[in-house]
Amino acid sequence: MTKLEQIEKSVAALSPEELKAFASWFEALQADMWDRQIEAEAKSGRFDKLAEQALADHRAGRTRAL
Repeated sequence: MTKLEQIEKSVAALSPEELKAFASWFEALQADMWDRQIEAEAKSGRFDKLAEQALADHRAGRTRAL
């Protein structure tokens, strides 16, 4: 049995309360991983061109208030 299969089997055996707690923990884990990924990409300059274009569009009047 693979590690993933073991995890799936364990999760399927959780009580409703345990499953709720696990789901909450897993959601927080995914959010933290996403935040770290975005932070790393921002530090690498990946979004610089997009930010520059957005600011240029705004300065040129091609945006509107929300």
